[in-house]
Amino acid sequence: MGITFMVALVIALALFFDFTNGFHDTANAMATPIATGAIKPKTAVALAAVLNLVGAFLSTEVAKTISGGLIREGTDGIHITPEIVFAGLMGAVLWNMFTWLKGLPSSSSHALFGGLIGAAIVGIGFHSVNFDTVLQKVILPAIFSPLLAGAVAYLCTKLAYALTSRHDPETGDKLTQKRGGFRTGQIFTSSLVALAHGTNDAQKTMGIITLVLIAAGTQPAGSGPQLWVIGACALAIAIGTYAGGWRIIRTMGSGLTDVKPAQGFAAEASTASAILASSHLGFALSTTQVASGSVIGSGLGRKGTTVRWGTVGRIATGWLFTLPAAAIVGALTAFLIGTGTVGVVIAAVVGTAVVVYMFIYSRKSHVGHHNAVEVEEAGTAVRFRKKNAEKQNPSKSMSEDIQA
Repeated sequence: MGITFMVALVIALALFFDFTNGFHDTANAMATPIATGAIKPKTAVALAAVLNLVGAFLSTEVAKTISGGLIREGTDGIHITPEIVFAGLMGAVLWNMFTWLKGLPSSSSHALFGGLIGAAIVGIGFHSVNFDTVLQKVILPAIFSPLLAGAVAYLCTKLAYALTSRHDPETGDKLTQKRGGFRTGQIFTSSLVALAHGTNDAQKTMGIITLVLIAAGTQPAGSGPQLWVIGACALAIAIGTYAGGWRIIRTMGSGLTDVKPAQGFAAEASTASAILASSHLGFALSTTQVASGSVIGSGLGRKGTTVRWGTVGRIATGWLFTLPAAAIVGALTAFLIGTGTVGVVIAAVVGTAVVVYMFIYSRKSHVGHHNAVEVEEAGTAVRFRKKNAEKQNPSKSMSEDIQA
């Protein structure tokens, strides 16, 4: 098997990973505005797709972190091969598909890092991994980013409700709260998250393809992604985003907490700020962890709401296992590939079969834009019931508005 074919195989798998990253992370930007009825589901994913495409062209700092920092390229005698990159991608893709099937907003970033690390250790050795970079730009951001985003979202939610609270100047009683502007604002903040996602997550696949081109000797070590690589990755993540990822939208939109417009606005603003800052600094941040932390923080910030800690626990467990699980699959694939051409073929066939099986299995309980969080039908029904309630019981309608 010629190296040219192997490089082409790796690039194809990398772009498929980029596609899974897109539909896996659509929820990060659009789950909360869909849940609050700020934007219709299909319109939301289309908008996210376009903004992911644009965002992918705005920065390459994260790509450089992956292509030149995570795995040593060869300046000290260590040469990662396209086969190793292929094995790492296999670990990332299979974990992404598994967590999508389960509706878990897992980190595509950590799946990718885990797969690469496991494959590199088996294929080359522990010395091939730059653990300082792993610690500084992967592990530490993974620990602190969701906590920081959650804290900011909590404070922003508190501030939003405090600034828009209305009381009767004479009696001090609460008046009907007018917070419809936050629903409109969510369109802007969710768009900003989608743009930020493109500046961060699309870069990871660019870094992988650049890494394999360097490994194949077709690009000098230390160089950044080429223009065609940027364009291909931007397109792949945009198409994946448009595919929807409705299972994870269901979890993010209604599984963690009941989201009101002011909450959603605060969560999205916090998420976008964290992602854009990390892209500028070259941190390969998990947008999923940031978005989840922001939603939880916004839920804690609204009085009377409930955070579903059981779902939080499931998501946290997924986060904990992402890097090691992908590393194990990457390591096993690398071991198989190490046997030669037959091993490469077996790995490719088995990996494809597993992906196809999971997709077919998912059709048994199909989740789409029509039933992800029951937004279109439920939103219409809520508005209809509210109008009737206002006619029949104005005081009850007023109390509901105060809670919102």
